[in-house]
This record gives sequence, structure tokens and C-alpha cells, in this order.
Amino acid sequence: METIANIVLKQHCYFNTNSTKSIRYRKEQLQKLKSILQDNEAALYKAIFKDFKKSEFDTYTSELALVYHEIDTALKNITKWSRKKSVKSNPLNIPSKNYIYPEPLGVCTIIGSWNYPIQLTLSPVIGALAAGNTAILKPSELTTYTSNLLAKIINTNFDNSYLYVLEGGIPETTILLEQNVDHIFFTGSSFVGKIVYQAAAKNLTPVTLELGGKSPAIISEHANLEMTAKRLVWSKFLNAGQTCIAPDYVIIQETVKNKFIKLCKQEIEKSQYSFSNNNYTQIISENHFNRLSHFLNEGTIEIGGTTNLAERYIAPTLISDISFENSCMQEEIFGPILPILSYTKIDDAISLIKQKDKPLSLYLFTEENNEKEKVISQISFGGGCINDAIMHITNSNLPFGGVGASGIGNYHGKYSFETFSHFKSIISKPTWFELPLKFSPLTANKLKWIKRIMKL
Repeated sequence: METIANIVLKQHCYFNTNSTKSIRYRKEQLQKLKSILQDNEAALYKAIFKDFKKSEFDTYTSELALVYHEIDTALKNITKWSRKKSVKSNPLNIPSKNYIYPEPLGVCTIIGSWNYPIQLTLSPVIGALAAGNTAILKPSELTTYTSNLLAKIINTNFDNSYLYVLEGGIPETTILLEQNVDHIFFTGSSFVGKIVYQAAAKNLTPVTLELGGKSPAIISEHANLEMTAKRLVWSKFLNAGQTCIAPDYVIIQETVKNKFIKLCKQEIEKSQYSFSNNNYTQIISENHFNRLSHFLNEGTIEIGGTTNLAERYIAPTLISDISFENSCMQEEIFGPILPILSYTKIDDAISLIKQKDKPLSLYLFTEENNEKEKVISQISFGGGCINDAIMHITNSNLPFGGVGASGIGNYHGKYSFETFSHFKSIISKPTWFELPLKFSPLTANKLKWIKRIMKL
């Protein structure tokens, strides 16, 4: 078995042949990736189900469909994205032609997450390959079956000097992070994100960090409560709440709190979440199960609260009588537990949220335009929705990423291409003319003219 260092070296050598820069080559490799995923769909469904009982329906809609869409978007646009762009000159450089050349960065390390082990591993890979890079993937070891299968189908179809899946846990990841690569893309927790950032700093390697945080759902008394409950329940309990952009907590205007809780309880009961109904997943591990179970000891459970360690099952749960001091409000929940807090005025909700780290996502439910403008303009967050939740991730025309503690950089669609590209600036000048202003002797009159030109 080849060492990690040797694979990184092979990728550097292959990148330096310039083979990956060909637009035709990039398209061929992306189409090949799509084909092998389609050929192995049945096996991928089985692998994810073995890992944590995610259904075929959810695996396709929340994983494979988004990956296929990213590939199709890249195939359609690579030629346009890769073209040099002509920009205006400035007075000091007249006459000249000015260009921006997109170029690939080189060897990219991509560390995926377990909660969407296909989508969150492969979506950044698509951007890296579309931009003309080579890539080393490190899937999460928590989804063992999916990691094994990705390694098998990719490593048997691609040369490891171009695209390679590295399996393993902390030791392998640590060694990988020690390598001198050209970009590191990490999806996961803020805790591990800091470790990745520190490791990258040793080699001055640029990073993209897709992290998480406590994404709030603000519900105004001006909201359509029936639709709000329907959309929030679906988005919160998709994947048993193990979604980085899931609503982490609700903060609702006090006047409509009780009605909203009643509507949510009805929606949960109607949805009949269970493994047998193929609309629910297991908690990923016993450690995660135990961490989540601790949160059930606080507040008032409005519905749910049932647990089964043997099945790694926690029922969809609403908890009221919670404040920002409770333990469930001190960290991202990342599970099927939804705390419900309340506010009197929208300004109070905004103030409370701004006291916390900037969230990855924010969701506002209201029909009142002034409230929309106030929340969007006053709170900093990665991205989000008005009167919906998590659906912004499905639009590849929108950049996806966090801000502050919730992440660095973004991706999806052309933003993935840009993340894995360097934009080289070039001025091309003729030799038949040159202003004498910058050459000796450096006179007061020349300085006067330079000052005038700089103001143009």
C-alpha cells in the first residue's frame, strides 16, 4: 500500500504535466465520475442504509440528486468559467490589455462529513476537478460502509495520481494534514475545523471550512403558522436532525408560541417518523446518542423524548421552557431535538442572536416586509431562507458557506470553481510607446502629472 506522502507527491507530479488543465479532460473525468456513481447507485443505497438507516428516497433526494446536479452544472459551464476575462485598463497603463486568467490551484485535500457522506464528500470534489485540480478525498470513518464503497468505486476507476480516496480515522487524517498541498477543504465541526486550520497554517495552505453553529428559526406573529410548522418540522427532522443547516432552535413571538407548538405536534404525528416508514435515520453513534440524550433532561418535553440506545433512536422532540442558559443552547444540537424559546419584540430576538456566534444559517418566518428587512440587514449569518428552511442549499446559483465561527469560504456551482481556482492578473503592453513619468529623473513636474493621472 502506498504511503500518503507518496500519493501526494504523485499528484503534484501529475498536476505539473498540465494534463488536468485541458477543458476536454475535465469534462471527461466529471462525466466518468457521474457514470460510476449511477452504475453503483444500488450499492450506495445499501451502504448508507447499513451506516445509519437512511432510506433510498432520502439518499437520492438529499445526496445523489445534488451531486448529479453539481456535475451537470459544471459540465455545462466549465468552458465559460475557464475563459480568460478582459478587464479595463487604468490611465497609468495606457496603452495595454488587461486580463484575468482562472487557473487551478494544484493538489487539493477534501475531508468530508458523515451526515451526508456522499454529497458532502463529492460536491467539493466536483468543484476541484472542474477547476482543473487533482484531489485526495478523506471520507468520514463514522459511515464505514459508505466510506469503503466510495474508496472501492473511485480508486478502481481513477488513477491515484489524479483522484484518490483515503480511508481511515484520526491517525490517517493527521498525516494527510501534514502534507504540503495547495488547498484544504473541510466539512465538519468547529472543534475539528480549528485543528484543520492550525495544521494548514504550518504550510500556509489556503482552506475552506464548512462548519456549523446554532442556526435559529425566528417566527413572527405575522407568519403563516400552518405552513411554518409544516416546513420547519420537515427541515428539522430530515436525517434525524443531523444536518448542518437544520434549524437548531426556534425563537418565536410569545403571542403565537402555544399555537405553533400545537401545530408542530400535529405535523410530527401526521409524519409518523420511523425507520419502517423510511423517513427517519439512526443517530450516527452511541457517543452522539448519549450527548443528545442529556439534553432531554431540561425544559418541558411537548412531544417525543423517547429513546432506544440499541437502535440509536431518539424520537422527534420539541422542548419548551428553555432559555439561552440551558446546556442545549450552549452547543449545536445536531439531532432531532428542537428547543423553543420566545421573544416579545423582534428587536429582542435580533439582540439575543447577535450575542452568539454567527450562525451558518438563519430562517425567518413572517409575512411582514419590515421584519424581513430588519433581520436580513442586522444579523450576520452564512445563508438562509425567508418562510422556508434548508432549501437554499439546493440552488447552485447561490454561494453556500458560513461566516465567522460557522466557516470560511463558500462553494456550489461557479462558487466551487472559484474556490478551487486562482485568478491570475496580467497586463500586456506594447513596446511602441511608454510614458516617461516613472523613469529618472524624478522631477516635481512628473509628480504633479502622476497625481493628476491617479485621480482619473
